[in-house]
Amino acid sequence: MGEIEQWEIPNNWKWAQISELGKIVAGGTPSTKEPTYWGNDINWISPADLSGYNNKLISKGAKSLSKKGLEKSSAKLMPSGSIHFSSRAPIGYVVISKEKMSTNQGFKSLVPADGIFNEYVYYFLKSAKQLAENRASGTTFKELSGKAFSLLPIPIAPYKEQLRIVAKIELLFSDLDNGIENFKKAQEQLKIYRQAVLKKAFVGELTRKWREEQTGLPSAEELLQQIKEEREKHFQKQLDEWKKAVKEWEDKGKGGKKPSRPKKPKELPPLSEEGLNELPELPEVWFWKKIGNICECIVPNRDKPNSFTGNVKWITTPDLQIDSIRINYSNVEKGLSEMEIKKYNAKVIPLGSVIMTCVGKFGISAIVEKRIVVNQQLHAFLPVNFCYNKYLAYCIQYNKVFFEKRATSTTIQYLNKNNCNSMPFSFCSLQEQHQIVSEIETRLSVCDKLEATTAEALQKSEALRQSILKNAFEGKLLSEEELEEARNAPDWEPADKLLERIKAEKEKTGNKKSF
Repeated sequence: MGEIEQWEIPNNWKWAQISELGKIVAGGTPSTKEPTYWGNDINWISPADLSGYNNKLISKGAKSLSKKGLEKSSAKLMPSGSIHFSSRAPIGYVVISKEKMSTNQGFKSLVPADGIFNEYVYYFLKSAKQLAENRASGTTFKELSGKAFSLLPIPIAPYKEQLRIVAKIELLFSDLDNGIENFKKAQEQLKIYRQAVLKKAFVGELTRKWREEQTGLPSAEELLQQIKEEREKHFQKQLDEWKKAVKEWEDKGKGGKKPSRPKKPKELPPLSEEGLNELPELPEVWFWKKIGNICECIVPNRDKPNSFTGNVKWITTPDLQIDSIRINYSNVEKGLSEMEIKKYNAKVIPLGSVIMTCVGKFGISAIVEKRIVVNQQLHAFLPVNFCYNKYLAYCIQYNKVFFEKRATSTTIQYLNKNNCNSMPFSFCSLQEQHQIVSEIETRLSVCDKLEATTAEALQKSEALRQSILKNAFEGKLLSEEELEEARNAPDWEPADKLLERIKAEKEKTGNKKSF
């Protein structure tokens, strides 16, 4: 409806402009530096009060004015039943005041005339957000001016039809809302199910039967020794590569910076007895270990590159998918060249590593399948040979609550390297890790399909909502019987007569009707 400003309507309807439906009122804000302008005398709202607000009616906002504050500002006190449309930051919030109300300058309001049902206008404005945005202007942010608001076109039905149209909209929306609520409940239940699967996975429940059928699984002591040997082997490999790089640097005349010697990973303090007591009991051949004592944590440089001209993808938090362990490479626009990687000393994350979020959002992880660099909101773990990277990625998702508790916060929550390394990791044999991932993915694949179906249903529900409003304001929502009943009412009048009466009343009062 937003792109087509006028469409065909029934013969007894009439196109009008918002200004023809009553009195348009702008808002205002008194000085915030004067405390006497603020109090509990006058209800007052700003667009911020409607963020996440889904009710049709509103009684008050977070702040209110004193009588003096109303006098010292351009705000006006409007009667209950007035319609308030946010005209900036953002455009398109709509609400009807349940009590006498004033607004800030972020609203354009309509005090409807007799014969204009406020809820009819409310639902039209709900459907006309795009139309309003198209008529807005501005550089730093869009704003719908008072004049532009007053000129918005609206199809006006006879008053009796307005009442019936609103009643039909609300009946259909009620059924729709019930369905949407059920879909959202299903989404929440799927999230709970997902966490339940991960919980069972990382305490050995999913593979209990499989484990009983195996012979020759390594003991916890043998696994610990394997990890120790593998970490030493990995460090020796890094040392050999460093020596080779130094030799090449020397052969080239020692130009540029000398390659940095790798640091031998330090053994972190073990999990405390108190910490272990808070963790679930594990099978006999499993053990708890801090992840930093198994895998190498890679922290990117803090500086952000100033240019992106290459194909080595620059990965940030939005490129990771919640409840998935895959990076959404197709949407990544920025990438570094080899020259830029060198210039900015960016760390290329090794293939097979697991990256995880460490700022703002936690418990989101993904497997690195292509050469990438990451910003400082992501850390990476390089698993050793005895740690399956998918197992680690799912374990990070399981530990979301742990990370949320460990995060430090100033303006935004953040996980440092030490807190990432402290994640309790339930370790088992490599064979069992693979079996666990198979069990997880079998269950979660069903969950993913249900989530996709639910998300699609919610999308269709929103499309149906817009379709209902479209039919309503094209005069196609009411049945012939409902229309005939409305038109047979003794006080029924066509829309053109209604608008003429409102115009005559305005001229009679000089458009200065007080309220």
